[in-house]
Amino acid sequence: MKIAFIGTGIMGKPMAENLQKAGHQLVFTDHFNPAPQDLVEAGAIVTHSPKEATQVADVIILMVPNTPQVEDVLFGDNGVEQGLGDNAASKLVIDMSSISPMATQAIAKRVKESGAQYLDAPVSGGEVGAVGGTLSIMVGGDQSAFDVAKPLFEVMGKNITLVGDNGAGQTTKVANQIIVALNIEAVSEALVFASKAGADPARVRQALLGGFASSKILEVHGERMIEGTFDPGFKIALHQKDLNLALTGAEELKVALPNTANAQELFGECAALGGENWDHSALIKAIENRSDHSIRNK
Repeated sequence: MKIAFIGTGIMGKPMAENLQKAGHQLVFTDHFNPAPQDLVEAGAIVTHSPKEATQVADVIILMVPNTPQVEDVLFGDNGVEQGLGDNAASKLVIDMSSISPMATQAIAKRVKESGAQYLDAPVSGGEVGAVGGTLSIMVGGDQSAFDVAKPLFEVMGKNITLVGDNGAGQTTKVANQIIVALNIEAVSEALVFASKAGADPARVRQALLGGFASSKILEVHGERMIEGTFDPGFKIALHQKDLNLALTGAEELKVALPNTANAQELFGECAALGGENWDHSALIKAIENRSDHSIRNK
């Protein structure tokens, strides 16, 4: 397939690279990120707008930061919508960004009215999963569109689920981000508690990995916390955005999310310390700041 891939940042670039390695023709645009030079040298086409990319592509994949950017790519000047044209029925738009479930339903309706198919398919697994092609992909949309997209998803991920209609994928991603944030908070609190009590946090983590408290967060982010390696695999600012979607949706649905609100407050404290672009595992720094204690003793 010819795939227009718009948004080649920390996650998008390796996802696009895996598609290229699987034999698909990539089409880039300079709308957000410059086209990755190594992928261009390997055969990717470069265009100057989402409209141009859409005109030559079969599938259009978005991997951009937030709802306004998705709307800009799709419906702005020289956007995807303008490139669909008479061939819209043969094209599939897939938004793999993490955005508002409510906005997604309206976006999907508009794209479908243009004649194209639409899926929301946000992902989880971070940079490691994007590079390894092991992402979890949560999909909302029609079965027919999912069937077309599934071979592409299988290149980028392992756990691929059609959850329901358009918007269901984004709703699942918001739920995912609630769970991830609260797990990061739990691991942060546990390691700070253990360290201040005099235990070696690295050995505490090793012991916990063999019990019921074991988790991917403890395994991967616990190690980051102990080593102090907070280069972003997933930025705090982006997790703040996702939790804001959760809290806004909860208010509309009249659902109580007290611990999600607390995690958002801790991410806010990290941002105030200058950490918007730290990895989200750096939430531990807010716990350390409140406790006047670093588990790294520096």
